[in-house]
Amino acid sequence: MQTADILVLDFGSQYTQLIARRLREQGVYTELIPFDASIEQIMAKNPKGLILSGGPASVYAKDAYFCDEKIFDLGLPILGICYGMQLIAQHFGASVVPAAKKEFGKASLKLLRSNKLFNGVSDNSTVWMSHSDKVASLPEDFEVLACSDESEWCVFGNDAKKIYALQFHPEVQHSEFGDQILKNFAKEICGLSSTWNMGSFAKEQIAKIKAKVGNDKVLCAVSGGVDSSVVAALLAHAVPENLIVVFVDNGLLRTNEARQVEEMFKLKLGVNLISVDASELFLSRLKGVTEPEKKRKIIGETFIEVFDKEAKKFENVKYLAQGTLYTDVIESSPSGASKTIKSHHNVGGLPEWMKFELIEPLREIFKDEVRQLGLELGLSRDVVFRHPFPGPGLAIRIMGEVNTPNLELLRKADVILREELKSSGWYDKTWQAFCVLLNVRSVGVMGDNRTYENAVCIRVVDASDGMTASFSRLPYDLLENCSRRIINEVEGINRVVYDISSKPPATIEWE
Repeated sequence: MQTADILVLDFGSQYTQLIARRLREQGVYTELIPFDASIEQIMAKNPKGLILSGGPASVYAKDAYFCDEKIFDLGLPILGICYGMQLIAQHFGASVVPAAKKEFGKASLKLLRSNKLFNGVSDNSTVWMSHSDKVASLPEDFEVLACSDESEWCVFGNDAKKIYALQFHPEVQHSEFGDQILKNFAKEICGLSSTWNMGSFAKEQIAKIKAKVGNDKVLCAVSGGVDSSVVAALLAHAVPENLIVVFVDNGLLRTNEARQVEEMFKLKLGVNLISVDASELFLSRLKGVTEPEKKRKIIGETFIEVFDKEAKKFENVKYLAQGTLYTDVIESSPSGASKTIKSHHNVGGLPEWMKFELIEPLREIFKDEVRQLGLELGLSRDVVFRHPFPGPGLAIRIMGEVNTPNLELLRKADVILREELKSSGWYDKTWQAFCVLLNVRSVGVMGDNRTYENAVCIRVVDASDGMTASFSRLPYDLLENCSRRIINEVEGINRVVYDISSKPPATIEWE
C-alpha cells in the first residue's frame, strides 16, 4: 500500500481534489480518503498530517458527516478547512450556528498573531469564502489567529496540539496566499520536505512492476493518448521482454487516428504494436443507445472482451495494464461525501469472468503529473502534450445514437477545428479542444435556399489537471474561421455554437 505524507479526509467539497494538487505541487505526496475511513485505514497510510476538507453539510444537521474522532488523539498535525474547521470547533466544545450573513466570494484576511502557518503571507490578503455557517465561539485552549469582516474567528489554532482551522479555502486560486499556507502546514508544521517528483515516482513504479510481473506477461491497452502511451513506456522500461501492446480501433476515433497511433508506437516509441479493428463490433453494440452512462459501460465492457480475446493468443498473460488516472478514480468512485460524476470505462475493476490482474501505475497521479512522467521517460513533447482524448472516443461527443453518418459529420468538423487551432498557434495554448454533434436541427439559408440541418458545438478549455477547467477565450476571428469552414465544408451542418461553460458546474466532455 502506498503511504501518504498527508491525507485529506473528503467531506464532499467541490474543491477537495485541489488540496491534493496544491500540496503535490510542493513536492508533498497527498491522497484523498473518505471522511468516514476507519482509524486503522488512516494509520495504515502512515501520514504525517491530516487535512479535513470542506463540504456541503452543516455540522449541527441530522445528516452531518463525522470522521472517526480518534484522529484527534493520534498526535498528528491537523488542518480543518471550512466544514473541517467547523468540525474541529464542535469537537473541542465550541458552537457552530447558521450565519446571519452568508459569505461567498472574496474576503480580506487580517492577521492577528504571528504563526508558522502565516510565514510569507501578507496581511489583508484576499481569500475565498464559501460558507453559510459560522463558529459562534472559540474552542477552549485555542486562540484566534486571523479574522475577516464577516468571520471573527476566521483562523484559529492550538500550537501545542498542532491543530489549525481555516474558514476560507486556501486551495483555490482566488486565495492569494493559499498555496503558501498549505505549504507552511506541510513543511513548517508537519515537518515534511519535498520528496515527491516524477523522477522518483518513475523509479518506484518500474521497480514495483518488475517485482510484480516476474516472468509473466502483461497486455497493455493503448489508445494513442498520453495516459496509455506513458503506461506503455513505463512497462517497456520495466518488462520489455514480457510486454504485449494492443491497440483497438473501436470505430470511435478521429480522422486517421488509427494510422497515427500505429506510427507513433512503432516509429517514435519503438514498441511492437498489435492493432485490432473492432469497429463493427463496437458500433453494433451501440446501435440505438442514447443514454450517456449506458454508452460508456457498453464501450468499457466491449474493450475488456476484445482484450481478453487477444490475450488468449499468448501464453502466460496474467496482467492487463491500463492508463487509469487519479482524476478518473475520483470522478467514477466517490470518496467521502462526494458524488459520482460519470463512469470511466477503465475504473471499477474487471468482470469476475476475466482472470487478469490489473496494473494501473498512473492511478495515483493527475494528468499534468502524467505529462511530467512522460518527459522523464523520454517521450517526445508532441506525444506528451497531445490533447486528451476520452476512452469512449467520439461516442460521448455525439448527442444521441452513435452511427456511421453521425461519426463522419463529427470527424469532418473536428479536423477543421484542429487545423485552425494549430495554424493559429492556439492548439498548444489550450488543454483540450473538440467538436460536439448536438443532433439538434435548425433552419438556415445557403445559396438562397432554406436548409434544415445539424448544429455543432465547439468546446475548447484551459486547465492544468482536468479537475477544473474554464473555457478558452479564443479570438473572435479564429472562432469565425472555424464556423465558416465547418458550415461551408461539412455538408449537413449549418450552425456552429461555442461552449462558454466552466468545470464545475459543467464537465469538459458533454457526456
